[in-house]
Amino acid sequence: MADIHEENTYFCLKQSEIMTAKERIEQLRAELHRHNHNYYVSNSPEVSDLEFDKMLKELQELEDQYPEYYDENSPTMRVGSDINKNFTQVAHKYPMLSLGNTYSESEVTDFYERVRKSLNEDFEICCEIKYDGTSISLTYIDGKLVRAVTRGDGEKGDDVTDNVKTIKTIPLVLHGNDYPQEFEIRGEILMPWSVFEELNQEKEAREEPLFANPRNAASGTLKLQNSSVVASRKLDAYLYYLLGDKLPCDGHFENLQVAQKWGFKISDAVRKCKTLQEVFDFINYWDVERKNLPVACDGIVLKVNSLRHQNTLGYTAKSPRWAIAYKFQAEQALTRLNQVTYQVGRTGAVTPVANLDPVQLSGTIVKRASLHNADIIEGLDLHIGDMVYVEKGGEIIPKITGVDIKSRFMIGDKVEFISNCPECGSNLVRYEGEAAHYCPNENACPPQIKGKIEHFISRKAMNIDGLGPETVDLFYNQGLISNPADLYDLTADQIKGLERMGEKSAENIIASLQASKEVPFERVIFALGIRFVGATVAKKIAKAFASIEELEQATLETLVQVDEIGEKIGQSIVNYFADEKNILLVNRLKEVGLQFTRSEEHEQVSDKLNGLSIVISGVFVHHSRDEYKSMIEQNGGKNVGSISSKTSFILAGDNIGPSKLEKATKLGIRIISEEEFLKLIL
Repeated sequence: MADIHEENTYFCLKQSEIMTAKERIEQLRAELHRHNHNYYVSNSPEVSDLEFDKMLKELQELEDQYPEYYDENSPTMRVGSDINKNFTQVAHKYPMLSLGNTYSESEVTDFYERVRKSLNEDFEICCEIKYDGTSISLTYIDGKLVRAVTRGDGEKGDDVTDNVKTIKTIPLVLHGNDYPQEFEIRGEILMPWSVFEELNQEKEAREEPLFANPRNAASGTLKLQNSSVVASRKLDAYLYYLLGDKLPCDGHFENLQVAQKWGFKISDAVRKCKTLQEVFDFINYWDVERKNLPVACDGIVLKVNSLRHQNTLGYTAKSPRWAIAYKFQAEQALTRLNQVTYQVGRTGAVTPVANLDPVQLSGTIVKRASLHNADIIEGLDLHIGDMVYVEKGGEIIPKITGVDIKSRFMIGDKVEFISNCPECGSNLVRYEGEAAHYCPNENACPPQIKGKIEHFISRKAMNIDGLGPETVDLFYNQGLISNPADLYDLTADQIKGLERMGEKSAENIIASLQASKEVPFERVIFALGIRFVGATVAKKIAKAFASIEELEQATLETLVQVDEIGEKIGQSIVNYFADEKNILLVNRLKEVGLQFTRSEEHEQVSDKLNGLSIVISGVFVHHSRDEYKSMIEQNGGKNVGSISSKTSFILAGDNIGPSKLEKATKLGIRIISEEEFLKLIL
């Protein structure tokens, strides 16, 4: 066996075989590249930070041990990237490096001792909460915010200035006058727990994939093209590091106190420590107290306080030697798996749910946890009666992360994903490239029928007051409705005697149904519940097709020519209108008077702006911003929320944003006034 090891053979404890060091290195690189993409680009991580860091650390150790397998593109050579090609990239004046992670007090002690030996003089450690959001760098000149850039790949990032300006806790103009003429301040953009929960509830109701945690939600929000949507998400921000040539103090802690006076939101949970014990006291306090914070926190950051000391300690290729992050362990509980049940959603997607012995986790009692899909179940090798480890993904969504194999003594049946729909008995199908199983019986499976009706009446669709899931369930069970068109056959006399339904409630529902006949074409398209057709795509469809008849006759080739419609959405639309039951539903909805043609305000009156992407900024005199947006669409143009090299021109009113003006000048983008625009479309 000694000879085998001398031939660079590596034993991987998680594998059932012995593999060479080179094979393990290549395996780790492939996995980490995939996880990097999921984390930074797709915003859908599959593993925890701890699991990722363990793999990265193992790879680093192997690369150090076997330098002959050096690869300049190894995941150890990068800090990840969240760059989005839809935004302009800006080089960082000071690189935004990542911090080294630790998970134990012994590693914190090692860091402290390295600093002590390197400095050989007294030093202080500034302890801060490690907020779990998305990093941002803000540049101020003459007391005004001029640029906001994401971390990106550490060397350059995306310019998201317009979106950041919607965050009310970030000052656009500073207080006082004692700030440097130009400086940079870095921090974390965060989505509060309350906003995150509300957003996920909305996504769940639409059967869309949920955000895994507030960090992903904040990151995804910051990259939206529509800054008004960003504003509606109520993002927050904490700032934690000041950079520049003429900073007020040598102490990092002291600079933060000054920055707070300038108007920046600086956390109150910052402490300057003189001893290692004080550092541990801070860590232990916040390991418990973090659960009471309004935003996500996943650890503590330790920084050598003196900037002079920071310069002495310097940097490695990827991180500063004067700072480190201590990551909290995710709170975990062990409980028994009693049963796996299955839920069917509006689209027919079947979701397995683990039913557990009640257990307290992160301040709440957990009885159920999603198992997501068949692949997750198979990977966990679950058996009924297993003792399972449960964590809260992002401290919110319960998930099973493992099985305590040692506790297996009376093993129950192995959990096998079902092959038939639990509601209607139909054989389930799994489409190529998808993880979920679906019930194809969409017109006779009760949860799908009720789900489609609930979608139809929702606020962004037909917006029918007085109806909700409980009412839909009641009407369905009474045999009054089996599809959305049946709603318009209801009478007040039919429903006023039902449970929880008085005469006034019945009259309000009927009145609301009557009012919904004025809902515009694009919202009616959305209300139909065509798979993959969300509210935005429905608007694009209504712009491209003047009537439902045109849409019914559209070929896949025609559909994919429409902005934001690819082959997947196009094929779904074709399939929808190929089903005779759907044509019958649409015809019934036509007969009751729903809007199945584009209204005049949405008609394209000319093609004078065809192919042009236009940004609107400022305050206008002759028309409102919404009116100008309609004019742009009516003349074939496209409204966009942020400036890029693809922007055709800016329609500018008074008080155009200075960052937009600066960016337009830099990119050579034309700026036209209201009067010029109105002449252009005449």
